[in-house]
Amino acid sequence: MTDLPAVRGKLLREEALAPFTWFRVGGPAEALFLPADEADLAEFLRNLPAEATVTPLGVGSNVIVRDGGIAGVVIRLAGRAFAQVTVEGDLITAGAGALDANVAKAAAKAGLAGLEFYAGIPGTVGGALTMNAGCYGSETKDILVRARGYDRSGELRTFELADFGYTYRHSRIPEGQIIWTEATYRGRPDSPEAVSARMAEITARRETTQPIREKTGGSTFKNPPGDSSWRLVDAAGWRGKPYGGARFSELHSNFMINTGEATAADLEGLGDTVRADVKAKFGVELDWEIKRIGRPG
Repeated sequence: MTDLPAVRGKLLREEALAPFTWFRVGGPAEALFLPADEADLAEFLRNLPAEATVTPLGVGSNVIVRDGGIAGVVIRLAGRAFAQVTVEGDLITAGAGALDANVAKAAAKAGLAGLEFYAGIPGTVGGALTMNAGCYGSETKDILVRARGYDRSGELRTFELADFGYTYRHSRIPEGQIIWTEATYRGRPDSPEAVSARMAEITARRETTQPIREKTGGSTFKNPPGDSSWRLVDAAGWRGKPYGGARFSELHSNFMINTGEATAADLEGLGDTVRADVKAKFGVELDWEIKRIGRPG
């Protein structure tokens, strides 16, 4: 790919993406763009050849980048320009590159409740917007007011909550269509101490029930109606069972782990094999929650 626009941020060719993902697997990006700020992002998109594909990537906590890498341009919103969190009244505004946990902390400090669950989501605001991220009974749709981002032509677009049409881990806005840059949430007044205490409970629960110190990627499958994915994976006999360099965690059997030498193909192959096994044994279709992007190796 030639004829890429000049930028003020970083534009890297054939850059390895494995270090940018929690699983630490995957091939390179044909081009990786880290914009300096929103103006840099908008200018780049406006001048990028129309045939070039664009793939947004956050902190890579819920994604498998395939071994063949990603064609076109991968855009990652890193740095302070996209990670600011501000509070005004009961509204919290955060850059799309801000960690969800940092948004929860800012809300707690300001004495705003309702965002505590973000302390248990290991991703960024951009990813949370894309998939209606949630845990422990709460979802992004419960707190979001509006969000903004840039479309493929570099035009700034603003979306109200209703525009997302959120359902379980899904938005009606096609994934990758918008490069999210900012979200605004609404909290409820409460004492900072009470909010912080609830956040601490969530953090402690996550640390004791999930393999957060491993090379993992969060929940592998969405929960089917009326059941739990971890229970089905466990009942099918896949807890801790090796598949190449991958396996499902002994601690939580809906979390895949790279045991050290896994390829992206190992991880995706394990997931698809388990899906087929659960379907054969229990008649239940498990849907991926982890995103798989890029080209096979």
